[in-house]
Amino acid sequence: MTTTRTLETSGATLVYDVRGPLPTADGRPPLFLVGAPMDAGGFATLAGYLGDRTVVTYDPRGMGRSTRTDGRTDHTPEQNADDVHRIVEEVGGPVELFGSSGGAVTALALLAAHPGDVTAVVAHEPPLITLLPDADRAVAAERAVQDAYRDKGGGYGMAAFIALTSWQGELTDDFAARSAPDPAAFGLPVDDDGSRDDPLLSGASNAVTAYRPDVEALRASGVPVVVAVGEESENLLTGRTSVAVARALGQDAVVFPGGHGGFLGDEYGMPGRPEEFAAKLREVLDHG
Repeated sequence: MTTTRTLETSGATLVYDVRGPLPTADGRPPLFLVGAPMDAGGFATLAGYLGDRTVVTYDPRGMGRSTRTDGRTDHTPEQNADDVHRIVEEVGGPVELFGSSGGAVTALALLAAHPGDVTAVVAHEPPLITLLPDADRAVAAERAVQDAYRDKGGGYGMAAFIALTSWQGELTDDFAARSAPDPAAFGLPVDDDGSRDDPLLSGASNAVTAYRPDVEALRASGVPVVVAVGEESENLLTGRTSVAVARALGQDAVVFPGGHGGFLGDEYGMPGRPEEFAAKLREVLDHG
């Protein structure tokens, strides 16, 4: 059974879903799945493989069903973490929390600010590019993606994003010197529809990729944190950022099935390995 709820917060109406009973049937904390800028829809398949657990998902403010009234378009880890904190209060936390991509950054920010909200954190491929040894080039490449989006539209922006995230190893002069990729080569549209509000391409999420975890606060929380990396992400951008975050926390990244979207079904036409992913997530939450 899934129930959809709304929560009025400062500057936003947040929509979240609860799959299963509250209080939970098994006595364990609810499992909160968090993405960013992805909304709850991307977790539909994964949640289905976790049907014995009470699972909570939500749409970040300004995404999916969650609307904003604060007049802003940017996204920050601190604001996302505060929104998740308020939902955790509503569902009667603490929770176990799995965050992927920007949601992994939200998870780290939430643990630092509200350690009592969570009993375990799995941070899957947090894209914290400023922790990389080639951080300056990574930030410049991120800005180049945004320039392509601003100048030519969504197809060119996404093509540049794909080229960046599929680059192997550290970013070099060879990468910077390459011409902007042709969207048609990726099956993307070349026409510009005029929109410039994509949170992935517009720069609205720059504060997410620029976030630097409060390592001392995370350690002081006493809450177990696992940094997860996809086995298909080795030497790719988010694979490298995952390793960098794990090292900052004094640990090794734990390998999960698939790549950056390893938990996905066919929500976006790019299925990962969700059944295996769910099994690995269970293993990590059960045994650390």
